[in-house]
Amino acid sequence: PGAVQDQLSLSPLSDNAMDGGAQQSSLQEPPGPGTVEQEGVPSEWDGAEGPPEVKRSQPLYIHGCSRQLQEEEPRASSLPSIPNPFPELCSPSNSPILSSPALGQGPPREGISHVVKVFGEDGACRSLEASAGTTARQLCETLVRRTRALQDHSWALVELHQHLALERCLEDHESVVEVQSSWLPGADSRFVFRKNFAKYELFKSNATLFPEVMVSSCLEANKSMAHSELIQNFLNSGSCPEVQGFLQLREPGRKVWKRFYFSLRRSGLYYSTKGTSKDPRHLQYFADLTESNIYYVTQGKKHYGTPTEFGFCIKPYKVRSGVKGLKLLCSEDEQSRSCWMAAFRLFKYGMQLYRNYQQAQARLSQPPWIGPTPLRSVSDNALVAMDFSGCTGRVIENPSEVLTVALEEAQAWRKKTSHRYSLPAACQSSPLSAAIHRTQPWFHGRISREDTQQLIGRQGLVDGVFLVRESQRNPKGFVLSLCHLQRVKHYLILPSEEEGRLYFTMDDGQTRFADLIQLVEFHQINRGILPCKLRHYCTCVAL
Repeated sequence: PGAVQDQLSLSPLSDNAMDGGAQQSSLQEPPGPGTVEQEGVPSEWDGAEGPPEVKRSQPLYIHGCSRQLQEEEPRASSLPSIPNPFPELCSPSNSPILSSPALGQGPPREGISHVVKVFGEDGACRSLEASAGTTARQLCETLVRRTRALQDHSWALVELHQHLALERCLEDHESVVEVQSSWLPGADSRFVFRKNFAKYELFKSNATLFPEVMVSSCLEANKSMAHSELIQNFLNSGSCPEVQGFLQLREPGRKVWKRFYFSLRRSGLYYSTKGTSKDPRHLQYFADLTESNIYYVTQGKKHYGTPTEFGFCIKPYKVRSGVKGLKLLCSEDEQSRSCWMAAFRLFKYGMQLYRNYQQAQARLSQPPWIGPTPLRSVSDNALVAMDFSGCTGRVIENPSEVLTVALEEAQAWRKKTSHRYSLPAACQSSPLSAAIHRTQPWFHGRISREDTQQLIGRQGLVDGVFLVRESQRNPKGFVLSLCHLQRVKHYLILPSEEEGRLYFTMDDGQTRFADLIQLVEFHQINRGILPCKLRHYCTCVAL
């Protein structure tokens, strides 16, 4: 509407009439698309019965205007959509550009900073600015530096959907902004920064992760297979084994769970409609892993009525909220669930997952001062390593020699302070040895047994994950909670006093320790009465 007319057909008019008519035509604006209201020309005329009689003092209706409108409408529709700041002032018919359909969040655009909110396990929140290409590993490294935590590859970013009771650990290469853009606005979804010791446990020598009865290659060969060889077969697309076993399946739209025999292949997940038969006639296609994400179900019995607490869920990309569309499964025990989850990750990500593990190992082997963002302050950068073993001091320039001297100095300092581990005398201050453990990251104070099992379960059911807490039954005692074979076991630590000396023991005084720090450090080196050594301590950082 309002297009400039490029063709003119005028009737013989006087000079004054032509000037007046042209001036009137140039100043008058059409009221809307497809209508031209002028003096002497009715707006309801459609041209079917011929043009009406026109006075000599009026300009004729120009038919080229309709062609001009048809040429400009596609050009107007190809313009980018502009948000309408005043939707109540114009209707969709009068504003084709401003009244375009409302767009969702959509994929993140490059070059634009996005705000990402990350929560800690204590509920505290920190907002970070991230670009569209920021990965989960980069965000974790930023949080490790800001919280001054110990850098290792076990820190992870967890995607948590509280309204659905679902959570999963983001892989190191995943884009944080892209994952956040897939959430439905207003949904109770968030990122949580915490430890996950089980993230790369599948690439380590762990014979219990893939039971032989669940791997088809082991059953067909009728022999056990080394864990490294099995992982290599998973990563090799040509010889990928099948993972199979019984799972409980919730029927769509119902709260009924049925037991089926499932098979995980490179092409997807299938279940058999006739026992354990793998005949193509009996196999029913269930899910495509390339177009879905795999989540742990945290409160399955409460939200979905799962038969056991070992539930997991396959959530397609197109499902943004609500229970409808979720494919809920439940295994018999934690071992089988861990096997299915590890196999899902290997089938979906393949070599990319192994490259993430190699990069994490390479970062772990680098000294902490090597990197684009050193953790040392300006005053620390002015310091140099020196050797005072001779008559005169000298500056140590070789980095390997600096590391060797630092280790020797640490051992010498430990020998000097070894008296702290001797049993204190009666005149010595025993409250120090009884309270020094409160400064350690593995001590969690007075938390319940249930909270302990949930905390260890969230940070990974890996052999050697532990924490120390106060006993709820014994006011003076402590409890060492340790994970072994994907189960959490609890060991009572009792204080005792003999000849005025305080010590701690777990075996009725056969092995005595001056304080809890000595007890923990001893079992990090020696197994003692425990089923395994203490490897990873559960810790929570404050954001």
